[in-house]
Amino acid sequence: MLLDCDGVLSDTELDGHLAAFNLAFAELGYGFRWSREVYAELLRVGGGKERLRRYFADHPEIAFAGGADLDAAVLALHRRKSEIYVEIAESGRLPGRPGVKRLVEEALDAGWTVAVASTSAPESVEAVLRTVVGSETRARMAGVFAGDAVEAKKPAPDIYLLALSELGLEPAQTVVIEDSDVGAAAAAAAGLAHLVTVSSFTTEEVFPEASAVVTDLGEPGAPARLLRGGIELEDGLVTLSGLAALRGSRA
Repeated sequence: MLLDCDGVLSDTELDGHLAAFNLAFAELGYGFRWSREVYAELLRVGGGKERLRRYFADHPEIAFAGGADLDAAVLALHRRKSEIYVEIAESGRLPGRPGVKRLVEEALDAGWTVAVASTSAPESVEAVLRTVVGSETRARMAGVFAGDAVEAKKPAPDIYLLALSELGLEPAQTVVIEDSDVGAAAAAAAGLAHLVTVSSFTTEEVFPEASAVVTDLGEPGAPARLLRGGIELEDGLVTLSGLAALRGSRA
């Protein structure tokens, strides 16, 4: 089981990444901030540094702080943004999404290989994992594949192909949990069955190749809802048996 981080482990984009970007802009002397609407458009680009480059390309009038060139400005902004984001995550302000800790622990207990494949910086993913599943459960997971581990970010399939190669998994053995069109497209391009749990920025997205789409993974007393597709929920919960039925469905 391979999980995306942002929007899957925790609904991080609005109160985590966007907040951290805007704090970094202010600290480093930039006279703009990203609105929710601007950031929603930028989320179509995989990777934080890549979003910065896209924004600066669309706004050539912006002068880089301290007379830096584009590369230096992007690296400085992203470095500070990542530091702020880790602080936010470790403060406990980004709680886990329903069912994530439950399902990860059930999968590990059943002997499944569980890892994260994300466009976010590795330190950002690790901070979320420590908060959402705890250090002991994180230590049992097979790894984190993230950030610049690959050159081409989602929607390219590279991060999923890297995870499959490093973990020795075949596509038919694997199911992905994603939350966005960009991530779902990456999973599809890697030939992987994928379940989508919609998040705050992705409720209107389409996910044309998703095996199923749900509101979340579900908790006892707080059931998930099936929005589309073919996964059987047990008392409103996404379970290992449901995910197992999806594995290999793209073969």
